Amino acid sequence: MSESLTLNLPDEAATRDLAARLAGAARPGDVLLLSGPVGAGKTAFARAFIRARLRSPGTEVPSPTFTLVQTYDDGKAEIWHADLYRLSHPDEALELGLGDAFETAICLVEWPDRLGSLAPEDALHLHLSADADGVHRVRVAPGARWAPLIGPEAA
Repeated sequence: MSESLTLNLPDEAATRDLAARLAGAARPGDVLLLSGPVGAGKTAFARAFIRARLRSPGTEVPSPTFTLVQTYDDGKAEIWHADLYRLSHPDEALELGLGDAFETAICLVEWPDRLGSLAPEDALHLHLSADADGVHRVRVAPGARWAPLIGPEAA
């Protein structure tokens, strides 16, 4: 992971805004790895990202906790939302088709630690957290392509 920065997300609107900025710039082959504890906002971020890509704020975006993967098509790209919490070995991610999706789709992956060495090197890493007061933060290792969308001037 390259140099990271931390952004405060004081409310749900701030999470939606960040997700929308990234969704607008995402293209097939982009992988966003969403890590953090339960309740940190990984699924909320993914939902906001997908709704922004679909240009439909009211679209139902179910959590893939039990289905493992939900897919969407925005007319320009296929979007994969994966929740790997229940996986026990990285090979199971390949069985889901994630290896191919990493190359052809926009992928949002919750619990990316389950990927092991299969995590793409050029992925955008977002580590979400919430403190005891409910203040959410995201630590981002953006890489050069994403930095202009995430840097302090964008927050």
